Amino acid sequence: MTLLPIIDSSSPGNALHPEPVELPEGMPVRGTYAFVSLGCPKNLVDSEKMLGQLAGSGYLLVDDPCEADFIIINTCGFIDASREESRSVIQEMLDLKAAGRTGGVIVAGCLPERLEEEGGLLREMPDIDHVVGVFGRDEIVQVADRMTEGVREQREVFRPAPVRSADDRARLRITPSHYAYLKISEGCSRTCTFCSIPRMRGKHVTKPIEMVLDEARELAADGVRELILVAQDTTWYGLDLYGEVRLARLLRELDGVDGIDWIRLMYLYPAHFTDELMATIADSAKILPYLDIPLQHISTAVLKRMQRRVTGPETRELIARLRDRIENLVLRTTFITGFPGETDAQFQELCDFVAEARFERMGVFSYSPEPGTPAMRLDGHLPEHVRSERRDTLMALQQPVAFAHAESLVGCELDVLIDSPADVSGDRPAWIGRSFIDAPEIDACTFVVGGDLRPGQMVPVEILRRQDYDLIGVVSDADDTD
Repeated sequence: MTLLPIIDSSSPGNALHPEPVELPEGMPVRGTYAFVSLGCPKNLVDSEKMLGQLAGSGYLLVDDPCEADFIIINTCGFIDASREESRSVIQEMLDLKAAGRTGGVIVAGCLPERLEEEGGLLREMPDIDHVVGVFGRDEIVQVADRMTEGVREQREVFRPAPVRSADDRARLRITPSHYAYLKISEGCSRTCTFCSIPRMRGKHVTKPIEMVLDEARELAADGVRELILVAQDTTWYGLDLYGEVRLARLLRELDGVDGIDWIRLMYLYPAHFTDELMATIADSAKILPYLDIPLQHISTAVLKRMQRRVTGPETRELIARLRDRIENLVLRTTFITGFPGETDAQFQELCDFVAEARFERMGVFSYSPEPGTPAMRLDGHLPEHVRSERRDTLMALQQPVAFAHAESLVGCELDVLIDSPADVSGDRPAWIGRSFIDAPEIDACTFVVGGDLRPGQMVPVEILRRQDYDLIGVVSDADDTD
């Protein structure tokens, strides 16, 4: 059986297809299904939870949709490009159904949740068999049963946003065995004017520390070496449940989980960066000095229109404090160009800031007008070509900064976590890995040449040169690997 490739699912145009999984010996097969996961790592955790429930109930995952009784698509609905990608994948699977090559199509996740207020996805695409919203994921087995039992009446499963965090244990993971995403909360209580996340995923709900630790231990026992902490708003952690932010305490607890080597922090809102939090990150051997902090802009006026509740000077002060406090810090951020009302001077201020701050990792999105968001009611909407040109300009400014950072690492020795063999020609084997400076799927990688290595192995690598954003090196000491 040919496996579909696992590829980047975090950007439009890509989908993640899990590999086939055998059921426990002796368990009867209730049905076969194929699965497509779209969107962000938070959505990926939901996909893995659904896969775990289906496997535990006797449903067999296959790689070929044409060999499946039904297909499940866990969709993204964040921005227009994501929604169009989701629609395209859905239509592709509906075409297979129409041709008699699969039995049915179930659509789950953010797209149906986003469209529920607009008449629903079934009205737009009536050939879909069943729809499951974001918070209906734990009923996926019941929906699958309707498919295999021949129930033809369409079902829509929408549930209110939870007031308590869902349990993400007992997942069937589709990331490589040595790293996993750990969702520490659900939803978002921010009111950013450009964002539709709260409409789809509700208000922020903290996952209790004890539950996070139980899940981390489960993942470590399953071979995970790198925990990647994700949420809609990581630095809000604990505020709703404990009446105070408790990310620092959570991190200290996670630091003690046996088997975990790296803890990577993603989606840190530029608020609640206390001295305690910075000290916890700086003093830990496991928490990587890699922080993903989406800043979105630097102009105070633009930030106010975005309703980010942070100013330009406060942002600059935060970056300075982090650089001063955390050794070898790598900062990843994202910006939005062409937000309604953004003037030439405000965009120039953003360009100057990017040149000044020298972020090691950076992404840029042109503003996407999202129906139902407060930003749609703002004046000063800019033409699409202006938004895109500003995005390209900012990325062009960032490229030499990223190249210079990569060049500065030539001659250094870095611990590299091996992800997979590299598909390259030559007499010597090569491997794709990452050092602490790179998160999977979104950042660069380190190519390790030579050596009898394996995925999940941590090796010291001497960096010989850079190739654009990537690094190339060799294992420093063959006796010092694990």
